[in-house]
Amino acid sequence: MSTTVETVSAAARTAPAAVIVAIDGPSGTGKSSTSKAVAAKLGLSYLDTGAQYRAITWWMLNNGIDVSDPAEIATAAAKPVIVSGTDPSAPTITVDGEDASGPIRTQEVTSKVSAVSAVPEVRTRITELQRSIAAAAEGGIVVEGRDIGTTVLPDAHIKIFLTASPEARAARRSGEVKGSDLTATREALIKRDAADSGRTVSPLAKAADAVEVDTTELTLSQVIECVVTLVGEKQVTK
Repeated sequence: MSTTVETVSAAARTAPAAVIVAIDGPSGTGKSSTSKAVAAKLGLSYLDTGAQYRAITWWMLNNGIDVSDPAEIATAAAKPVIVSGTDPSAPTITVDGEDASGPIRTQEVTSKVSAVSAVPEVRTRITELQRSIAAAAEGGIVVEGRDIGTTVLPDAHIKIFLTASPEARAARRSGEVKGSDLTATREALIKRDAADSGRTVSPLAKAADAVEVDTTELTLSQVIECVVTLVGEKQVTK
């Protein structure tokens, strides 16, 4: 199911308490920017679940864990203490008390995160963390990731699945990283998609009851408006 941009009424902009919005999709579709903005507009908390997987990957790389060895990863999965701040205007993430918001975005972490994320013990640990954060968000929350609507929060009030063409996604990512090669970025995204979609545990997938939004031809503001509208419409029909 896909949707188009519509005008949202002022009433629809006010989300009720404890609404849970799950936003899934591959890299480069605008998930993070959209999720943060929607959360801010609706007065909700915000959680970037991908940052948590990056955080545990960064910790393992820094602590000499062989990230090519699933058994070693599994043994270490419970060790780091990961804390996520949920303010959409200033989301934070710390690992063992250290700010990890910058270090988790390095190319080294990016290249290893899919392998670490595929280990069942890692997914179990992080999924439990994500569910506890969502449950504690008394005013509601927007949670973005790759398996939120299917695995982490299957009972979310509304599920959105963002898509975009590989070319559009690569162009967006290249624009974020100075001097990056567009072709190489596109190939890396496709490789990441294959790894995330093909993993045995909690693969990247669209939930059966998710609304698909193709962001290829949309501006960020249009995508944000579209998702805010969808949340409002869902609450009106509840």
